[in-house]
Amino acid sequence: MPEWDDKDIIAGIKSPDKAEAAFSQLVQKYQERLYWHIRKIVISHEDADDVMQNTMVKVWRSMDNFRVESSLFTWLYRIATNEALTFLKQKKKRNFAPWVDVEAQISESLQSDPWFNGDEIQLKLQQAILKLPEKQRIVFNMKYFDQVKYEEMSEILDTSVGALKASYHHAVKKIETMLGDD
Repeated sequence: MPEWDDKDIIAGIKSPDKAEAAFSQLVQKYQERLYWHIRKIVISHEDADDVMQNTMVKVWRSMDNFRVESSLFTWLYRIATNEALTFLKQKKKRNFAPWVDVEAQISESLQSDPWFNGDEIQLKLQQAILKLPEKQRIVFNMKYFDQVKYEEMSEILDTSVGALKASYHHAVKKIETMLGDD
């Protein structure tokens, strides 16, 4: 079966007899990108799988609410980002820990994660990224790793392009400082 383009997926989503096939195509097309986006936010493979599953459930349940004025990619990334952030907030509440403690725990889990196959420099970069404030971390990951354009990021994160550029600039400077200290 050939891969559907976004227009075909959207048309299928809007058609009750094609909704399941359209959803299957949506998952096939975007699952890996969404997984890695989520993984960069929550770090752990197991947590990313859980958040990915929650994301897909939410996408399935809200397919009727998709508004064509935003792109499918933007809509999916917004849902995935919100689910990942909600997961982190819940994790923080469950642990009754400040973000610094959660960040340390995530950093330690990154080092022992069998799914992480980076070298020492990549590990240091990931640990530096974890020390960024949440918004800067997400903006940095989306821009640096996913090459998301500021305009798309603005729709996903519901923030102005100028604020996103400033967040990215500050994130880069902080990472450079942190890596320079080693």
